[in-house]
Amino acid sequence: MNKRMILWGLAAALALAAGAFSQEAKKMTYPVTKTVDQVDDYFGTKVADPYRWLEDDRSAETEAWVKAQNAVTFGHLEQIPFREALKKRLMDIYNYPRYSAPFRVGGHYFFSKNDGLQNQSVIYIQKGLEGTPEVFIDPNALSADGTIKIYLLGPSGCKTKMAIMRGEAGSDWGEIRVMDIATKAELPDRIRWVKFSGTAWWKDGFFYSRYDQPPAGGELTAKNEFQKVFYHKLGDPQEKDILVYQDTKNPLLYFSVSVSEDEKYAFLTVSAGTSGTELYWKSLEAPGTEFSLLIPGFEADSYVLDNIGDKFLVQTNLHAPNARIVLVDPREPAENKWTTIIPEKLEVLSGAGMAGGKLFCSYLKDASTKVFQHEPDGALIREVALPGLGSAGGFGGWKDDRVVFYTFTSYNYPTTIFKFDIASGASEVFRKPEVKFNPEDFTVKQVFYASKDGTKVPMFIVHKKGLALDGGNPCFLTAYGGFNISLQPSFSPAHIALLENGVVFAEPNLRGGGEYGETWHKAGMLGNKQNVFDDFIAAAEYLIAEKYTSPERLGIEGGSNGGLLVGACMTQRPDLFRVALPAVGVMDMLRFHKFTVGWGWIVEYGSSDNEKDFAYLYKYSPLHNLKAGVRYPATLVTTADHDDRVVPAHSFKFIAALQKCQAGPEPVLIRIETRSGHGSSNLTKGIEITADTFSFFLFHTGAKVAS
Repeated sequence: MNKRMILWGLAAALALAAGAFSQEAKKMTYPVTKTVDQVDDYFGTKVADPYRWLEDDRSAETEAWVKAQNAVTFGHLEQIPFREALKKRLMDIYNYPRYSAPFRVGGHYFFSKNDGLQNQSVIYIQKGLEGTPEVFIDPNALSADGTIKIYLLGPSGCKTKMAIMRGEAGSDWGEIRVMDIATKAELPDRIRWVKFSGTAWWKDGFFYSRYDQPPAGGELTAKNEFQKVFYHKLGDPQEKDILVYQDTKNPLLYFSVSVSEDEKYAFLTVSAGTSGTELYWKSLEAPGTEFSLLIPGFEADSYVLDNIGDKFLVQTNLHAPNARIVLVDPREPAENKWTTIIPEKLEVLSGAGMAGGKLFCSYLKDASTKVFQHEPDGALIREVALPGLGSAGGFGGWKDDRVVFYTFTSYNYPTTIFKFDIASGASEVFRKPEVKFNPEDFTVKQVFYASKDGTKVPMFIVHKKGLALDGGNPCFLTAYGGFNISLQPSFSPAHIALLENGVVFAEPNLRGGGEYGETWHKAGMLGNKQNVFDDFIAAAEYLIAEKYTSPERLGIEGGSNGGLLVGACMTQRPDLFRVALPAVGVMDMLRFHKFTVGWGWIVEYGSSDNEKDFAYLYKYSPLHNLKAGVRYPATLVTTADHDDRVVPAHSFKFIAALQKCQAGPEPVLIRIETRSGHGSSNLTKGIEITADTFSFFLFHTGAKVAS
C-alpha cells in the first residue's frame, strides 16, 4: 500500500471514529453516584454536600464507584484511534539517558541517571570526576512495579554515611534510612512516619521532623498535626530518639532543622503553612541551650544560608518583597541591627547559596534566570554567563569546593549540565542530552497581555515554525498561579508530542506565583485569588484574539493548585474552552483543610471556618459553582489512590457533580490511577497518564495526529 493510500485510510478511520465518538458522547451514561442528605451551615449559608460519602476513599462502596468510573473512562479512551501510537511516540521521546548534576561528598561524587525508560533513576557513586560510576542504590530493584522512590537526604559530617528517604506508591509518607558510603550497605536504622523533612547531621546522628503514627485506615486521609523535631543517634531504635522541639499549643505548624557546615549552630525554621516563617537558632557547642528567636514570624520568609563566623547570612523578604540578603548578629537580632549584604533589587531574588566561599544569587527577570557571584560581604565578582533565556539551577556546594555544577534548560533546550570554575568563572558543558527532536523546528516567544484589571501578565508561547495564525490550531494552555511558585522555561520531552502535532503550547505566569516577588504572590492569594482566574481567562482570550487558536481548539490543563485553576475557570467560563484537564486539583475549597496537611494551605487560601474567608472561597470553589443545564467542556479529571496531599475526594466529588450537571454531549470523566500519588509514582505510569490526557485533548480539539 502506498503512502497516499495509508494517509487516506487513516483520515477515513479518524472521520468514522469522530462520528462514532460524537454519537457515543451523546449517549454516554455514567455510573450512578448516590447522594446523601448532608447539609452544612456556614455562617447562615446552608451548603449541601451530597457526595460527602466519597471522602471515605477506602470504603467498599467508594472502591466500587472508582472501578465503575474507570471502566467508563477507559472505554472512552480506548476508542481514540491514535492513543497507542501516541503512547509509543512518548516512549520513544523519553528513551534517552537523563542525568542529574553531580555533587561531591568527600572524595566521591553522587549523581542519578535514567537510561531512558527505567521507572526510577538509579543513584550512582564514583571516585572523583574521572572515576568509574558504580551503582549506589537502584530503586528499580526494590519493588516489582517500580513504585519505590529513593531520595538522597545528605551525608554525615565525616562523609562516611548517607541518609536516604524511601517513599512508596507516591505517598508523601517516607522512611529515613542510612547507608554506608564505602560498602553501600544499609544500616539497621529505620525512621518512620516522616513527611516533609530532611536530615540535619550532627556528631553521630541527625535531626529530623516527624508526625505521630496516624490511626489505622487513616494513613492517607487523616489530618496531620503536631509535627515534632527529634534527634536520632545512629544505631538506636527510633523509640530512643530524643525529642528536641515541639509546640503543644499549636498543632498546625511545620518544623525543620538545619545545621551549619561547621556544625557549630542549629537553625529551626517554623512555618504556619506554605509561606511565612519564624527563625530560631542555638549553639551546638553549648550543651543544654534552648532555641532562641532570631527573626519573628510569620510575616515573611527567611532562610539562613550560612554562618560567617558567629553571625548568620540570611535571605529574607521581610520589608523587601523581592528579597534581600542580610547579616544578622544573633546577640542583637533586631531588624535595625542587620547589615545589608545584597540589597533588594527590581528583580526578585529567587534563591541563594554558598559554595567555595562565594555567594551565588539567582534572580528572575520576566521568569528567566540571571545568576550573580559575590563575595560573602556582597561585593560583586561577576554575572554568570548562561546560554540564553531559560532556567538555571544549582550552584550549591561546600566551602572547600573549587567547582560547582548547574543545570540550564528552556522550552527547546533539553536540560544540560554545566561545570563552573569558581575562581575563573568559566563554564563548560559537562553533560548534554541527545534528544530525538530538532530544537530549530520550534519557535519560543514571550508576550505580555492585559488581564481584566489591566495588569500586564507575561506568557511563553511555543509552536512549530511557520505556524499559520488562522485560529485553527489546537492550543494547550497550562499554568499554576499560587504558593509563590514560579513557572520558568523548562524542557519537557512530553511536550514534543504536542508540538510536533501542530499544537500551540502556552504558559502564562499568573499572579499568585513568585515571578515578581511577594507583591505578585499576594496579588493572587486569599481574597485576591480571583485575579489568578482572571489572568488565566485573559490568556485564553489573548490567544484567541491573536488567532493562535479558537474556543473550539483550546484546552486547559493544570495540576494541584493548577487543578483548582482549571476547575474554577471551566465553571466561570465554560464557553471559552473545548477541553479541561484538572489534575489532582483542590476542588472543594470549603473542606480542603480537614485532610492530611491541607491546613498548611490556609495561609494561601483562607479557611471556611472564618466568615470573611468563607464568602470568597464559596464564590469560586469549583465543586460549589457547577450548575445544572450548562454545557461544560470535555473534561478528564485525573487523580490517584495514594495522593495524600490533595486527597482523591476532591476529584471524586467534583466529577460526580459535573456528571450530574453536564448538559452537552462532551464527555466528563475521571481517571483514577492505582499505587500512585500527587505525582506519578514511576515513569511507566507517568507516560501512560500523559498519553491518555494528551489523547483526550488532541481528539476533542480535532487535532490532526500523526499515527
